[in-house]
Amino acid sequence: MREVTATGSSVEEATRSGLEKLGASRDAVNVDVIDEGKKGLLGIFGSKPAIVKVRLSQDKVKEGEEFIRQVAEQMGVSVDITTERNGKEIGYKLSGKDIAVLIGKRGQTLNSLQYLVQLVVNRDNTQYYTVLLDAEGYRERRKETLQQLANRLADKAIRTMKEVHLEPMPSYERKIIHTALHDHPKVQTYSDGVDPRRKVIIKPENN
Repeated sequence: MREVTATGSSVEEATRSGLEKLGASRDAVNVDVIDEGKKGLLGIFGSKPAIVKVRLSQDKVKEGEEFIRQVAEQMGVSVDITTERNGKEIGYKLSGKDIAVLIGKRGQTLNSLQYLVQLVVNRDNTQYYTVLLDAEGYRERRKETLQQLANRLADKAIRTMKEVHLEPMPSYERKIIHTALHDHPKVQTYSDGVDPRRKVIIKPENN
């Protein structure tokens, strides 16, 4: 049973009744007020009960996990998923044999899957969740690679006194480049273009 209609002398009481019937906590349901009720004369005559519909909320985290498993299965990969939820951020860490298939070249497959999972999690939802997908620690390794790349290309920009254009990257990877060079005394960075072709440009300060 995923929803019930419940009554009570007030909306609060009707909601409690619905929660008891579903065996659920308040944060696990959506409540629609059908009738706020009426107390009536002396609380008795002409009174009307409050009526609410209590529905179990869809578990968006589980939906994301199930979607990942389905995609992985279609790609011939058996995957184990560890899920972490921190406020409005949901992290899925993937592991298993042949996990490289889900990462793809420079993380392109992983980035695409992350985008799709984010769409699934936020579909028909009242609040927005940020989804981060990782596989066998790839994100941390990629972060270190991008930081090294940022410093190497900053040196190139200074040496040639010309702007250096990086390849298009997703927003969180661009942020790594910007952060790595934020306090650099001789270059500045900015993003140009439209997603998914948006990229970072490193510019020498006196150019």
